Amino acid sequence: MSNNQDGWKRFIYFLKNKKTQKAARVSYLVTWNLTLLLIIVGILGFSFAGGVGAGYFAALVKDEPVRSKEDLQKEIYNYEETSEVYFADEVYLGKLKSDLERIEVPIENVSDDLKKAVIATEDEYFYEHKGVVPKAILRAIYQEFINAPIQSGGSTLTQQLIKNQVLTNEVSFDRKAKEILLALRVEKFFEKDEILETYLNVSTFGRNSSGRNIAGVQSAAEGLFGKDVKDLTLPQAAFIAGLPQSPFGYTPYTQQGTLKEDLTPGVSRMKTVLKRMRDNQSITQAEYEKAIAYDITKDFIGKKPLPSEKYPWLTVEIEKRSIQILTTILAKDDGYEESDLEKDKDLYQQYVTLADRNLRQNGYKIYTTIDKKIYDNMQEATKNYPNFGYDKTEEVTDSETKEKKIVKEPVEAGAILIENKSGKIISFVGGRDFNREQTNHATAAIRSNGSTMKPLAVYAPGIELGKISPGSVAANVPVSINGWRPGNYGGGGYSGVATAREALVKSYNVPAALFYKSIINQKPVKYLEKMGFSSLTKADYENPSVSLGALEKGVTVEENVNAYATFANGGKFIDAYMIDKIVTKDGKVVYEHKPKKVDVFSPQTSYLTIDMMRDVISNGTATSVRNRLAFSSDWAGKTGTSQNFGDAWFVATNPNVTFGTWIGYDTPKSLQGLYNGLEYNKRNLYYWADLMNAAYQVKPKLVDPEKSFNMPSGIVSRSFCAVSGLLASEACQKAGFVRTDLFIAKHVPTKIDNSFTDGQYVQVGAKRYAALPQTPSEFRSGGMMLNPDFLESTGFKYVIDRSSLLPTSGPSNGVAAATAKLNDNGKTPAPPSVSVQGNALVWSQHPEGDVVGYRIYRNGKKVGSLHANVSMSFTISRGGSYYVTAVDIVGKESGGSASAGVQSQVETQQTEEITPEETAPKQESTDSTKKPNAEADQEMNQETTKPAAPNQTEETEETEETEETPESTKPADSQTKPVEPTE
Repeated sequence: MSNNQDGWKRFIYFLKNKKTQKAARVSYLVTWNLTLLLIIVGILGFSFAGGVGAGYFAALVKDEPVRSKEDLQKEIYNYEETSEVYFADEVYLGKLKSDLERIEVPIENVSDDLKKAVIATEDEYFYEHKGVVPKAILRAIYQEFINAPIQSGGSTLTQQLIKNQVLTNEVSFDRKAKEILLALRVEKFFEKDEILETYLNVSTFGRNSSGRNIAGVQSAAEGLFGKDVKDLTLPQAAFIAGLPQSPFGYTPYTQQGTLKEDLTPGVSRMKTVLKRMRDNQSITQAEYEKAIAYDITKDFIGKKPLPSEKYPWLTVEIEKRSIQILTTILAKDDGYEESDLEKDKDLYQQYVTLADRNLRQNGYKIYTTIDKKIYDNMQEATKNYPNFGYDKTEEVTDSETKEKKIVKEPVEAGAILIENKSGKIISFVGGRDFNREQTNHATAAIRSNGSTMKPLAVYAPGIELGKISPGSVAANVPVSINGWRPGNYGGGGYSGVATAREALVKSYNVPAALFYKSIINQKPVKYLEKMGFSSLTKADYENPSVSLGALEKGVTVEENVNAYATFANGGKFIDAYMIDKIVTKDGKVVYEHKPKKVDVFSPQTSYLTIDMMRDVISNGTATSVRNRLAFSSDWAGKTGTSQNFGDAWFVATNPNVTFGTWIGYDTPKSLQGLYNGLEYNKRNLYYWADLMNAAYQVKPKLVDPEKSFNMPSGIVSRSFCAVSGLLASEACQKAGFVRTDLFIAKHVPTKIDNSFTDGQYVQVGAKRYAALPQTPSEFRSGGMMLNPDFLESTGFKYVIDRSSLLPTSGPSNGVAAATAKLNDNGKTPAPPSVSVQGNALVWSQHPEGDVVGYRIYRNGKKVGSLHANVSMSFTISRGGSYYVTAVDIVGKESGGSASAGVQSQVETQQTEEITPEETAPKQESTDSTKKPNAEADQEMNQETTKPAAPNQTEETEETEETEETPESTKPADSQTKPVEPTE
């Protein structure tokens, strides 16, 4: 105890000691001063460091413009959204193909679980910070400074939004500084829910069940789970919220749209999200345990085909037409006209590119006219149709190897159904297999339309111009039109003369060509222009074979069918369309189709054309379609076959719709030949009927209207002569050629028929010619005949053999089959060469074409006369000397034939005297199929080529087509016989 007391006393003494106190004062002052100095240095150092940092930050963002709220709003909300397509009646079709599929959704339609999951995973202080979290930034900077192997990142949702929408993904302090600055401004201008909504719509979420890249939570919900984002369960919401960290690592789908074999990464990430939701108390422990035990893999939907896979022709066509519409709209917005685009191809291509980009990024809603059920039924009917025909080989060049190879081409098909009054394309068939051939055979393939051209370019224009009526007449025999020789099907089917109605119903080519020739100077192709034919050339206006469908390029099925709808619309053309309207994602209508009517034909012309085409189906080349069709409407239509049987067509219209089909090979080849017992024409007619039946199953009232075509005023029924088309004369009535048909009242014929004449004629071989005043009476025959002046005045001058002009069916009452003027050659005929065969004088037809008869003399006295139309022989009696003379059209008589030796040859034969009466020429009926006298034919038509003998004189149902196009589209150069079909 004493020791402790002593120690304490000594310590007290030390403190009181003056030396100690002095030393303590000095130490305090030094320590205090040092502390103050350190504080000052620290303050100065911190200030210096802060100044340097602030200066550095300012330097990083010096080039960043100060963005207004409007600028930021425009950039943040500028994200791509996939355009959607709809069938008619707003039936959803799907999304157009794009690099990234996105569907915008408002924040109120997003499930609460998904919003909580995203915040818990990506930014737990989202509703507390002002755009940045300082400690997170410092942590990120420190990790970057020490190059830490694991970096937690420091971006808020606002910063991520800036990075994705305004800046880039560049890793640099420069970009980070700008990101911070812009995040602060965004938080100043926008509400939290606005920022969250945009983030949910722009973030990427891997792939969907179609294999397409997706962005936005709505696309993720639909693409992964097949449901709306507002209906997601907690596990589903957690799975989606976990995807943005590694979209393609966690996505459950491959590029092909199939499920990955290993789904563990995505499931593990979902569990991490659920844990964070529990930790920040977004969900309860019970909700967490239930969700984490859930098997999310069973919710993934199976592979879902893209619209472009299920409806390839349709989606491609919609894209093409939409781009064309937007191209025009965008150009007009910039002050250009459509004519500017047509003139400047580079300018046009620029706007096409821009329109394509807009279509795939701006989230349009595209509404079409296509009826889904009818379209589906037609595709199914095409798939199941058994009678297209044989596949045929074709040599093609491989696009990659450039080597030649042999492939098999099937018969392809195209069809389109159009509503008349509106022009809506209700349905179409683009082909049989898109994977084999992507060409849309309904809207893009350009082919010859064969005889379906006749109503469009010949009969309707001729009626409109007042040059043709259903009762107008043209030759239906072989003709030569400036060297062009159009022929009927099989080189036959000739009927002498034919009315326009008969020619259309039986699809005779020759009358159509002659009718067209009569109006070609009035440019009938201009009517095709008005009806939307887009591939016409300058040559088409001059080429007479256009009358048979031989356009230089051709026509699409859509254009051909669309033109026929003009007749149903009373002569007004309404351009067919598929895009009804285009609407932006915010509901603004940027395009809405408005039909425009183009006056082409009068209602009277349209009705007469329809009335003639009715007969095509009732008793013409399309009769077989009636029994195949499941319903009966007031149909009017026309069949068509192109050159060498490369295309088969049938187009028909009723008061509601117009429908047409085409079949053929992509590389034109003949369709001819039986397949399943059917020729090509019936195979196409049956296909047409099957597709119409498929449409009828869906909308019977649309395709089978109760009403019929109504005849407008201004049409009258009149009788006429079927040989001339004029008012029937007494001679025509006597000959039995009076017919009755419809006429436009103002174009009713006013002239009386002058085709027949009661007169005298001579006959040379099988041909008859008008007798001249100088023609000896003994070689004349009396009766009714065709007036040669009439033949010249009405265009029969192109006929090669006029002896075949009168109709082959119906009464003729002994009318001369044909006649022409036989001119005197100006010479006295040479004596004929005669020989004796048995008890007869025999000689050949005189080589001079104007010889009309022969006189027989015995002992210098005329004992008989023979017309030049009978066999050249004369029975003689025993005794006497005989000779024969030739007499021409004007009565000039040749010298007698050599008589030396005739007496001795006949004296020992018959003794009976032959009287002149017994030698009178025997009258023979005219046979228009006999071989004509070559010289006379030459005299009449200056033709030396013998016409082809008809091998088909009557149309039958088994060979319904009687049409073909000429060998060449340049008739002046075509000197060959038209191609005749062979079996």
